[in-house]
Amino acid sequence: MEIILLEKIANLGNLGDKVTVRPGYGRNFLIPQGKAVRATAAKMAEFEQLRAELEKKASAELASAQERADAIAKLNVSIFRKAGEEGRLYGSVGGKDIAEAVTAAGVALQKHEVRLPTGPIRATGDYEIKLQIHSDVMATLALKVAAE
Repeated sequence: MEIILLEKIANLGNLGDKVTVRPGYGRNFLIPQGKAVRATAAKMAEFEQLRAELEKKASAELASAQERADAIAKLNVSIFRKAGEEGRLYGSVGGKDIAEAVTAAGVALQKHEVRLPTGPIRATGDYEIKLQIHSDVMATLALKVAAE
């Protein structure tokens, strides 16, 4: 299935690229989410007329994401949880907990933007958490997990 991308999608292409994807991915995800349209002659012409507007929107989103990343880089967030004597937490600190703590500190953050490649945090200490704010913008958060 050939589609035209309406925004940059990681590992697939940039705004305006004509790419071939599997039919289910196109029909069930990209098109309903508004990330792509079918590549027909009429849609190609329509897209060319809207290209400047879409590029302007994409650059505004990128600038907004960069501002959020700069604000997050300045934060020092602490999360307090019950812990044993050796520093092991009773439970864990996951993406949702981190997103709520950053949002409470004054910068909006969604759970899906938090990257925890090794899984949830299960011990007290200082951590550097990677955040995927935008497909082109990564931020690092200084997080301290401490015992109550």
